[in-house]
Amino acid sequence: METANSNSPTVEERGWLRTRKWLLLRRASQLSILGLFLLGPWFGIWIITGNLSASLLLGEVPMTDPHAFLQTLAAGHWPAAELVAGVIIVVSFYGIIGGRVFCAWVCPVNLVTDAAAALRRHFGLKGGANLSRSMRYWLLAATLLLALVTGELAWETVNPVTITHRGLIFGMGVGWLVVFGVFLFDLSIAGNGWCGRLCPTGALYALVGKKSLVRVRAERRDACNDCLDCFVVCPEPNVITPALKGAPGGSDLIESGACTNCGRCIDVCGQEVFRMGTRFGKTTKGVNRTSGACARTDKADLKQT
Repeated sequence: METANSNSPTVEERGWLRTRKWLLLRRASQLSILGLFLLGPWFGIWIITGNLSASLLLGEVPMTDPHAFLQTLAAGHWPAAELVAGVIIVVSFYGIIGGRVFCAWVCPVNLVTDAAAALRRHFGLKGGANLSRSMRYWLLAATLLLALVTGELAWETVNPVTITHRGLIFGMGVGWLVVFGVFLFDLSIAGNGWCGRLCPTGALYALVGKKSLVRVRAERRDACNDCLDCFVVCPEPNVITPALKGAPGGSDLIESGACTNCGRCIDVCGQEVFRMGTRFGKTTKGVNRTSGACARTDKADLKQT
């Protein structure tokens, strides 16, 4: 495990599983969901039919990707009642547990971008293209405009999320070029570039989950020793500072919809500052320590480590 401060408790002291609990749970979730989709084509056991754009659970429960749904509307097509019901179910679900939970716990592209991020940390790669995190919202608007102009879900033909998921189920083919392209982009051009700065699907889920019930909390932020380990592993490090180093009496809640609820900050924190909770509950009083290391990471975004 990569750490930013040698004074942090080691893996040996905290235990290998304890420092990877949430990571392993996420991998189990991603692989299990992929496995459910594979059961039908591979073994004829149809628990889920379809793909991440639109699917049917147990032949009864529809699930529709909100991004694909909006593209359908923009293209001038009124979706079938099943798709409307599906998007209501999906938006309601992620509106409660956190929109970008999809990104960290479901999306297969996350496996690719996490691998690139791990290699960047391992080899100490820093810097790269300084892409604005707001770019993903502009790309979201562009995908809807593209659907409006073409009358089709044009983005879905090149969407890495769609290509990766369908490719894993039905055969990747040239889709491997897209996957490899995302990997190289995150590894050599912009750390966490695809998920953190470009992906329009993730941008929409960030809006869906902006007021979600389930949130990471920095409940023991007074115990923070500025080791920076949470900032090193977080795919959206800018969301941590307000909760961790906020004003006295301020909320210890990570409020930003960009947070993926991945739990890596919980895993790596030797001081056990973070926990998974809800937006309700006691607010930690804490002290304002925005100066120093944490403030520098917020400004520089850890130079896209």
